[in-house]
This record gives sequence, structure tokens and C-alpha cells, in this order.
Amino acid sequence: MVMTIYETLLQVILPLTIPVLVGALLARYRQLDTKPLLTLYLYFLSPAILLDTLLTAEITLDDVYKTLGFSLLNLILLWALALGLGRLLKLPQQEQAGLTLVSTFTNSVNYGLPLVLLAFGQLGLDKVSVYVIGQMVIVNTIGIYFAARSHFSVKQAVRSVFALPAIYAALFAFAVRSLDIPLPEGLVGGISMAAAAYSPVVLVVLGAQMMNVSKVKLHPEMTRAFWAGMSARLLLSPVAALAALYTMGIDGILFSVLFILSCMPVAVNSVILAERFEASPTMVAKCILWSTLISFPLLPVLISLVH
Repeated sequence: MVMTIYETLLQVILPLTIPVLVGALLARYRQLDTKPLLTLYLYFLSPAILLDTLLTAEITLDDVYKTLGFSLLNLILLWALALGLGRLLKLPQQEQAGLTLVSTFTNSVNYGLPLVLLAFGQLGLDKVSVYVIGQMVIVNTIGIYFAARSHFSVKQAVRSVFALPAIYAALFAFAVRSLDIPLPEGLVGGISMAAAAYSPVVLVVLGAQMMNVSKVKLHPEMTRAFWAGMSARLLLSPVAALAALYTMGIDGILFSVLFILSCMPVAVNSVILAERFEASPTMVAKCILWSTLISFPLLPVLISLVH
């Protein structure tokens, strides 16, 4: 097993850390502005990789049903854990909201997709495509509810979901596959070329965001919420994921990739929601930084176990 962990570090984690490190250095010494890159990621690269994957993905309806069922069940379990920890520690409402964001949402898109591709190959990426689309919808609906229940409305939820270009890319891919419509080779080649740029760009953005987050100072009174969030994300989330996976009867490579994505560090989008709705953004930012750093040695162990 030690050799397997070493090989995973060398073949999976090392390639990922190079663009992350470049992004951190550019943010530190060249003040890299990530807003244009985020726009590129959201409106071009993310739809491209989902479209490229879904057009040829080896997935079945059973995979779709099990993935969606797992996503909802795992979310409920993590929500209950966060709620229980918050009440046990008697956290203020803002810190409770931040703890819920930290516990429930993982960096399954801009960190998880490149990781799955390197660790499990194209088949692994095929299997998680439905999960990633589901996470995008959940973060932009239930995520907003977690961050600011008093500001939440069904109209806002619908708008936030249909503002995502990736949703339209997914609908287009499903329509093309359902109707068996042949696409021009040039179009397919262009989509594949854009999809290939996804991983390095989003990992550079992740590195820059981590550098910016590292500058945030954690207030002493938020220490309890911080450790609760780290415990929930790194220790309790794998247990919740295993419970959900076994309950749904999921096995094989789908089991492996869903488990790994459920154990990813805190989603970067969490701090955006936390800042917007005052859900303890400082605590959330620190959990993003440290859970991501710890994930570099932790994920190879988990990948070796599920392989």
C-alpha cells in the first residue's frame, strides 16, 4: 500500500500541484487577477468539459439514478452533522451558516475533476459528470439557502441555476445523445480542445485563490467553528459518504469516484456565498485553505484504499 500511495503522489498529486503552485506564485508576486479567468472557466471551459464528457460518456440510467440519490442522501447527512455540531458548540447563527457551507460543499469541480481524470482515467470522469452537474445545481439553490435563509426565494433559485452555462451544455448533450444527432468532426474537435484547457486554468485559479485566502486573519472567537468545520470536512464527511454509498448499493468505479469527490476539501464557492450573506466568511476562508493543503497528502491515501 505504501508503494501505491507513493505512486499516487507522483502520478496524480504532483501534476496537480504544479499549476496550483504557479497560480499561488503569480498571485503573490504578480497580483494575478482571477476574475477574467473565473469568467473564462464559468462561461467557456466548464460547459466545454461537461459537453465533451457527456457526448461520449459511458453511463447508464442506473448510474444516473444512483448518483442523484447519493448526492441528496449525502447532503442530508452532512447537513444533519453540521446542525448537530453547531448546536453542541452553541455557535452563533452566522458561524452555524458558515459551518454548514464548510461541511456540505466540496471542491468537486475545479479540483475534483482534474483529480478524477488523473486518478481514474476517462471512465472515472464519465461516471462523475452527472454528479458534477448535480453539485452545480445544489450549490446555486440549497447553498444559497444554507448561507442566507431569510434572503432565499424559489425565484432566486431558478434564476441562479439557469444562469449557469454548464446546465445548457448538459441539456444539449443529453438531447444530442437521445436523438442520435451526428455532430461535425470540426465542432467536436473544437469542444475537445477547449475541454483540454480546463484543468490547468482552473488549478491556476485555485492556487491564486488559496494565496489570497492565506492573507485572511482568523478571529480567536471563531476557533471553535473553524475546528468544527475542519473535523466535519476531513473526518466526518468520509463516514457520511460511505454510509450513503452503501445505502444506495453503489459499487465499482462509481463507488470510488463518488467517495473521493465527497472527501474533497471545502468548495471555493463557499466563501463567495459566505461573504455575500455574512455567513462567517473568515472562518470559511481558513477552512478552504487548510482543508486544501491537508488534502494533498490525504487524498493519495484515500485513492489507494478505493483503488
